[in-house]
Amino acid sequence: MMQTTLDTWLEKQYRYAAAAMRRSISAVDLVKERPGFGQAVRALPGSVVASPVLAAYDPDPDYFFHWYRDSAVVMDALRLLHLDRIVTPSDARAAFADFVRFNSGLAMLDGGELVRSPEWRARVTPDFRKFLRTDADLRGAVGAAVSGETRVNPDGTLDISQWARPQNDGPATRALMMLQWMGCAPVDAAVKEAAAALIRADLAFVKQSGRESCFDIWEEERGRHYYTLRVSAGALRAGHDWLREQGDAKEAEACLGEAGAILEELDGFWLEQEGHYRSRILEGGARSSKELDIAIVFAAIHGGEGGLAHSVHDPRVHATLAALEAIFAADYPINHGRPQGRGVAMGRYRGDVYYSGGAYYFSTLAAAELCFRAAAGSQGGQFLERGDAFLETVRAFTPPDGQMSEQFDQKTGAQTSARHLAWSYAALISCRWARRAAVERVRA
Repeated sequence: MMQTTLDTWLEKQYRYAAAAMRRSISAVDLVKERPGFGQAVRALPGSVVASPVLAAYDPDPDYFFHWYRDSAVVMDALRLLHLDRIVTPSDARAAFADFVRFNSGLAMLDGGELVRSPEWRARVTPDFRKFLRTDADLRGAVGAAVSGETRVNPDGTLDISQWARPQNDGPATRALMMLQWMGCAPVDAAVKEAAAALIRADLAFVKQSGRESCFDIWEEERGRHYYTLRVSAGALRAGHDWLREQGDAKEAEACLGEAGAILEELDGFWLEQEGHYRSRILEGGARSSKELDIAIVFAAIHGGEGGLAHSVHDPRVHATLAALEAIFAADYPINHGRPQGRGVAMGRYRGDVYYSGGAYYFSTLAAAELCFRAAAGSQGGQFLERGDAFLETVRAFTPPDGQMSEQFDQKTGAQTSARHLAWSYAALISCRWARRAAVERVRA
């Protein structure tokens, strides 16, 4: 039997990912019961759940939440599907309009209302009360601070559980995504006005809080984080161009100035002796064991275009990717004895213990996308081949039916953690787009 080519597999998987990812967008037919918290959560139009699988750490995790960053990644992938006519123009416009309405409504949330009307606490079972947010924490969830909430319930209410907050990358990634949508998909006047107001609010948040201490992309350590800073700079630079088009030259220049200051600060994240960018600088200056982190790669591909430094074309980002390849090649048994032409299955950082602590689909796809985007620039065929090798690994550990979870086990390759992770599918979609541009340039 003739083996399926990578191109054939990728096109088939692209179509599957498109359909599977869309199940996480406006999943209004799903209701998540959380009896321990006394909740029944029904998703609203415009929300994006990280996974539509109704799990409760049994053993799959409960990902029935609208994460700001994840939703931005997914909606940007939907934009690509719209451009590729996989999603019709009317469906694309409707999805974007719903997203704008849902996210605009979040700005009205006020945790103080939960403090003033605490009847909901009585519905929480005794063994779950230890997981609840304090009144002091809830009082702080109001106004602009809601944008740093990390995640909310997809019914548009605050998450009442203790969690890693704030996480300041959400408004930046949302603004970047929405600015891309505004440039490619016609919207009616009311949606355009609401989207513009949301973009302005996000840019104001980023300008004010983008450099403040917060939790990292994985919600584990508090400090100043390369990913958050890079997407903040990208949002402000993109915002500068948009604000100038809106006739707001003063605010545009303020955004550009702050973006420049952030990028200059990022230069200090380079570790000369180690030969890679560090992912974080913790509060108090303590060193972290997670400094070499795939978050650097995500920063380059999520942070927008512009310049060489801290982009997909930055040799220091490439060196960081190589350093990550080396540790995962050594640490993960599934990477030992790889066949020729297959790349390293990539994780998050050395010593990860979440579920299998293993390879992630979105990490391996991010490595591939970085290579493809470098190849589409000035890096040439070597990066195209390197990206294809990462894709061959994703292909090897994706079952014939196309399902993609969050991880595949570092020892066995079996899928683990959240099933049907929307980010995994979105990463496949954006990776396929980057590869197509690379192939067109390199093989022209």
